[in-house]
Amino acid sequence: MAKVRHSRLQARKWSTVTLVLSMLFMLSVVLLMLLGLGVFFLPINDDDSAPNDLTSYRRMASERGKGLGKRGEQWTEVLSWEPRAFIYHNFLSKEECEYLINLAKPHMVKSTVVDSKTGKSKDSRVRTSSGMFLRRGQDKIIKDIEKRIADYSFIPVEHGEGLQVLHYEVGQKYDAHFDYFLDEFNTKNGGQRMATMLMYLSDVEEGGETIFPAAKGNISSVPWWNELSECGKQGLAVKPKMGDALLFWSMRPDATLDPSSLHGLLPSFSLSYFIFSCGSRMIKLALHSRLKKI
Repeated sequence: MAKVRHSRLQARKWSTVTLVLSMLFMLSVVLLMLLGLGVFFLPINDDDSAPNDLTSYRRMASERGKGLGKRGEQWTEVLSWEPRAFIYHNFLSKEECEYLINLAKPHMVKSTVVDSKTGKSKDSRVRTSSGMFLRRGQDKIIKDIEKRIADYSFIPVEHGEGLQVLHYEVGQKYDAHFDYFLDEFNTKNGGQRMATMLMYLSDVEEGGETIFPAAKGNISSVPWWNELSECGKQGLAVKPKMGDALLFWSMRPDATLDPSSLHGLLPSFSLSYFIFSCGSRMIKLALHSRLKKI
């Protein structure tokens, strides 16, 4: 009797094992069929970039973003760490540049500067260009560009200032200055300006560089050194190129003002050109409360 019971238990065990194996086999067949039909897909990353590569993120954000016209190959170039400055090549398309110029041309007026005592705009010889401001989210094209600026700078659209189109005639310039505020009026009404993005809407044959005279590092190491004007070689300089964007920070990561962000726009000697400018600001109270939590 013992042998009969043992054989029955063994038969039940083999039956259970067979049933489990059969179910696993059927499940595998079903999964393979679903994969073949495309119901499921396996995420494949064909990008060789490191997982935390922010350059890769910016490239993907730019490729997926909407905009007028087709931009060329986008790539990021680190210009400086003091100040923090980056060049985004082909940030705007040719069509976007032309659209912004045509939109702004009929409304150009003499550019002004901010009075450090009152916080109000005033005329000054240190800035001889003309310009006009666009309303935030004025149309779909402007909204797309504002969203792109936010993706690249990692600053929300809501913190961006109104976009400004600037026109520099031959010989016009903007002497070296800071983009951060030294008056209470502006810092109380909107917070300190953290960063600025300059987008070049046209090319310049000679001159017209954006220069950082207080930048630290080897200023002659830039690949375009031989293309700079003699004035441009007096500091770290960027030559305007249609569609490129220059992002630089007026504040350090610890929220202190960065004197090395001193910058100016040199006069051009051959062609007038246009620049699209956007400043990003952070509410001072919010920034301070965030620092206290660290």
